[in-house]
Amino acid sequence: MGRRSRGRRLQQQQQQQQQRPGGAEDSAEGGGKRNDAGWEGGYPEIIKENKLFEHYYQELKIVPEGEWDQFMAALREPLPATLRITGYKSHAKEILHCLKNKYFKELEDLEVDGQKVEVPQPLSWYPEELAWHTNLSRKILRKSPQLEKFHQFLVSETESGNISRQEAVSMIPPLLLNAHPHHKILDMCAAPGSKTAQLIEMLHADMRVPFPEGFVIANDVDNKRCYLLVHQAKRLSSPCIMVVNHDASCIPRLQMDVNGRKEILFYDRILCDVPCSGDGTMRKNIDVWKKWTTLNSLQLHGLQLRIATRGAEQLVEGGRMVYSTCSLNPIEDEAVIASLLEKSEGALELADVSSELPGLKWMPGLSQWKVMTKDGQWFAEWDDVPRGRHTQIRPTMFPPRDPEKLQAMHLEHCLRILPHHQNTGGFFVAVLVKKCSMPWNKRPPKPQGESADPRAPLQPSPSDPTVGSTSDPSELEGKTGTSDTEMTERTGNLENNGSKKDGVCGLQVDLCHPHSLLSPPPSKKMKLFGFKEDPFVFIPEDDPLFPPIQKFYALDPSFPKMNLLTRTTEGKKRQLYMVSKELRNVLLNNSERMKVINTGIKVWCRNNSGEEFDCAFRLAQEGIYTLYPFINSRIITVSIEDVKILLTQENPFFRKLSSETYSQAKDMAKGSVVLKYEPDPTKPDTLRCPIVLCGWRGKASIRTFVPKNERLHYLRMMGLEVSAEKKKDGAAQMDESTASPVPPDGEAAAEPGAEQPASPGASTSSDPAGAGPPR
Repeated sequence: MGRRSRGRRLQQQQQQQQQRPGGAEDSAEGGGKRNDAGWEGGYPEIIKENKLFEHYYQELKIVPEGEWDQFMAALREPLPATLRITGYKSHAKEILHCLKNKYFKELEDLEVDGQKVEVPQPLSWYPEELAWHTNLSRKILRKSPQLEKFHQFLVSETESGNISRQEAVSMIPPLLLNAHPHHKILDMCAAPGSKTAQLIEMLHADMRVPFPEGFVIANDVDNKRCYLLVHQAKRLSSPCIMVVNHDASCIPRLQMDVNGRKEILFYDRILCDVPCSGDGTMRKNIDVWKKWTTLNSLQLHGLQLRIATRGAEQLVEGGRMVYSTCSLNPIEDEAVIASLLEKSEGALELADVSSELPGLKWMPGLSQWKVMTKDGQWFAEWDDVPRGRHTQIRPTMFPPRDPEKLQAMHLEHCLRILPHHQNTGGFFVAVLVKKCSMPWNKRPPKPQGESADPRAPLQPSPSDPTVGSTSDPSELEGKTGTSDTEMTERTGNLENNGSKKDGVCGLQVDLCHPHSLLSPPPSKKMKLFGFKEDPFVFIPEDDPLFPPIQKFYALDPSFPKMNLLTRTTEGKKRQLYMVSKELRNVLLNNSERMKVINTGIKVWCRNNSGEEFDCAFRLAQEGIYTLYPFINSRIITVSIEDVKILLTQENPFFRKLSSETYSQAKDMAKGSVVLKYEPDPTKPDTLRCPIVLCGWRGKASIRTFVPKNERLHYLRMMGLEVSAEKKKDGAAQMDESTASPVPPDGEAAAEPGAEQPASPGASTSSDPAGAGPPR
């Protein structure tokens, strides 16, 4: 469309708006004012009304009698902004103190566009006051000059991983999962990653333990959304997270090496937050008002049931799985749970979690519901459905017929969150506990190589992720009916037949569409979807690269050097990453059946001029909290005043720092250092949490290597606010992983808040860590 055409269309829209009686105000009854809805620039008004939606949910009686008007009124109001302070970081209490005593106090008696700003309140059901909500919409936060400082704080702290702006109801499933640091956790449909971040926090409940025994495998079917997931996870700097890319309904069974035996990996906790129609999100996704139809739920029910079934198969006995949707529709909620319970034949049961989140208001799950087509036709039982509708409506969508069986399911243990009860979105959550193996895994195993029908060719099971390999333990499940225990025993006797290079975990194929296992063409490979990822290559024990690092930093003998990896098989290793021992085990034993997008945290980066120093690798801030417990050399203890100088000046001379700091640094060789601040118990008014920073000891000065948002975070915790002008100036500086000119040692200081250049000790340099950030 040309410029003139666009101009004519905009002019016509403006004329139509002026001719309409009352303008946008008249439409407030249906959908609120135009500005409240956040629609600008000539877009058509979305009327917040859907008669079929109202008819459907009134008939199902999901809302208590007498509350329907409040329910609909709440759905038409904008969703309040909510934020969560990351609970595992040692700085959580400092951030909470800063929020309550500074930013929230500044919001008292403040009015924006004639609307009084309510001071944020803690969510009553979230532990330790780590989650808050306010009536400020995202649009008001972005646009109001009075709230600019608060908005900058939220953006910066979100980027540095200290705050997550997350919908309130989205916080519930991880809490009910009740994960502990030793648990192996699978997040089946994880993107964009806010719930995954909560799970990572739970793993790191004790910050003194750098490598928890547990881990999180976060999966999503959408390759592009996996990178959103990586971004969320990277903010938390954990060596215990792996992002993978699979269809959750056929996510492959993995295996681990246990004392020399290969055993099936069963998860202690599984989060099953399935794709849904999303009618509980109407307050933020306004399009749902006009697009809502029961057809969405009917089409998604089968996929949701398949994902939940696959999750139940991979859950360990005694483990807990949380099923959740942001839909209010029983076809996506209770119908899936009832069908899963029915076919589990007692292997699963619904847990009563009513007392686990005191303060949370919820409605019990339904035990009776009906199915409605998109044109408003109702069916109470499967027998009533005409044959022509059988492809659209399935028997699993109806409640169980047997009253005793229905009662034994205790569907009332499901939780449905209604928007008007606590000013949230709509949500559904159910907690399942696995008592024993699923029934199709209990049947006596058939002799190996014998299929159920002797005349039928051998075919892979629907959940079999392996292509053309008879050594995969997942072949032992599904159609063969092998029990979980039997699978583990038989897996221990299997050997991998591939010619895989030791320590190299390459990325293979899309595993959700396996070919027949009979004589696959040896040269034909399946199509790779999405970006081709670099391999994960573990550093060999005898690699000459490591001894200089170990000597330079005096690493403790307990340092797990086997867990170091790089992302290249050729040339110089530019960056070194680290994963936990358990994730290393998973990577090495599943490279052919798993598409890994990202794992590990960056702990060391190569300096371009590294040969001039005793060690070619400098420390990376991303992994310093994991690495610090193992470092016994090159540690400089700094005071709170030193920290302020180091974070606000680019190359402070030794004379600007305290005499204690100078005495530690003066005899130290040039190169990477650790700058450690410990709180002074005699000064309760100063920063109360420890800080560990990466730095560089130059010829006559010390500098820090800290990303901009993390730098701003530490300065705020010390009571220093960086002005917007200085931040804009600082934006011209490149971040830690980007090439930039570096001033000579001891040159004038940079503006506060600017990111330090990456390569010390040179007049100009390129990225010391490679061509860019890790993919």
